[in-house]
Amino acid sequence: MVALPYPRQLAPTVLEALADTPVVCVVGPRQSGKTTLVQQLAPQRAYFSFDDGRYLQAASADPTGFVASLPDEATLDEVQHVPGLLPAIKLAVDRDRRPGRFLLTGSANLLMLPSVTESLAGRMEIVHLLPLTEAEKAHRPGRFLADLLSGAFAPRLAVPNQSGPTLPERLVAGGFPEPLTRSPSRARQWHRQYVHSIIERDVAYVAHVQDADEVARLLELLALRGASLLNVSTLARQLGLHRESVARYLAVLERLFLVRRLRPWHRNAAKRLVKSPKVHLTDSGLAATLAGLKADHWQTNRAAMERLLESFVVAQLVAQAAWTAPGLRLWHYRDKDQVEVDIVVGRGEQVWGLEVKSAMSPARGDGQGLSRLANACGSDFRQGILLYGGSDLLPLPDKRMLAVPLSALWER
Repeated sequence: MVALPYPRQLAPTVLEALADTPVVCVVGPRQSGKTTLVQQLAPQRAYFSFDDGRYLQAASADPTGFVASLPDEATLDEVQHVPGLLPAIKLAVDRDRRPGRFLLTGSANLLMLPSVTESLAGRMEIVHLLPLTEAEKAHRPGRFLADLLSGAFAPRLAVPNQSGPTLPERLVAGGFPEPLTRSPSRARQWHRQYVHSIIERDVAYVAHVQDADEVARLLELLALRGASLLNVSTLARQLGLHRESVARYLAVLERLFLVRRLRPWHRNAAKRLVKSPKVHLTDSGLAATLAGLKADHWQTNRAAMERLLESFVVAQLVAQAAWTAPGLRLWHYRDKDQVEVDIVVGRGEQVWGLEVKSAMSPARGDGQGLSRLANACGSDFRQGILLYGGSDLLPLPDKRMLAVPLSALWER
């Protein structure tokens, strides 16, 4: 395997899929590293990018002919620009189902694009590549979720590790590779230009939105209200838009991997749990720029930084789940008494809960939500984790709970 600038933990997954699946599609936000990954994992393959007008025009004019002219193994980059290619690829695969024939990338979720009517079900494996995790940036394997699922966390004292960026610096940096090479002010400028480019370039194409600026306003408002329950009617009122428009714009932002909804956990419909999802921006650096947050706001605007921290942790776990156990599900929990758990991890009937706090030591009352979740799950509950700003793994009064340093997300 060719060495990558950062060790992308999904690389083995892509190679495994190419070995037994005719079509492999790597999807994720623009500038998350998809092109670098596919080119360096499979440099011998013919490569065509539909950001190149020549290939875009040829493929759009005659998708079937374009696919027929391809060599035995081809990489097609940014394939969402030519949705007509997918039916042509389906026909080609039906004639010849050899594994690894087509390696695709896409910066919009192909499964949600309304113009895609042909299904590649059973012929294509989709791999989600998100911006760099903190573990990948630290050249670590990113085993936090694996250790959680295996029950490897146990109380122990640790020597504080002061190396590397501070937690606030990690939050505002985010995981897009390009701005990591820049100063904080230049990184914020990159984030602003990134959003402008996405809005101008992709929003109109993906959803045929006439006023893309309205989508940009919604994205900024979501950044300001990070990690909050979704209320489409409230967002519509604040933006002066119709509720239906906001719902459609939110779907567009999801298709472009800019935001994600974390659905509520509930055992059954009879439980009196809040049905609204939480909304998180996919990248904490992008969210920080749009919300006007910098690392020094850790002291002056702690509430906003705490919300950013929650979104940051969600992003780390979503990315780790893709290479740890793709069948994992992530939710949030909130009951009729407004008792919350930030993240619920589910595998089959098994449930783990995670609370996120920035404090350097656990406080009285921490873990209340975890205990409530544990009681709701009964024997299916495995462990509750309080992620906090300290360095030791500490037992909590409830024996099912443990305080674990946030740094475990990137040091394991």
